[in-house]
Amino acid sequence: MITNKNILKKIEGALDDFRPYLEADGGDISLVEVTDDYVVKVKLLGACETCQVSMMTLKNGVELAVKSAVPKVKEVIEVGSLSKA
Repeated sequence: MITNKNILKKIEGALDDFRPYLEADGGDISLVEVTDDYVVKVKLLGACETCQVSMMTLKNGVELAVKSAVPKVKEVIEVGSLSKA
């Protein structure tokens, strides 16, 4: 797991920049972890948990913002849906 505070701060900053768009629709996002191979794990919250286009938002919005802030990032994945049946 990545613990470099500078990298985590940049990723959190990218999420903070994107957060108002999610909040406008009643949702939010939280950083769960960044793996050693630069996979960013997030949890979608609120309306984003059940939104049918949340994966499109994640890949076309959040992932682009995070990769722009930290080019080493390989991908952003949502881990909250793993617990949904």
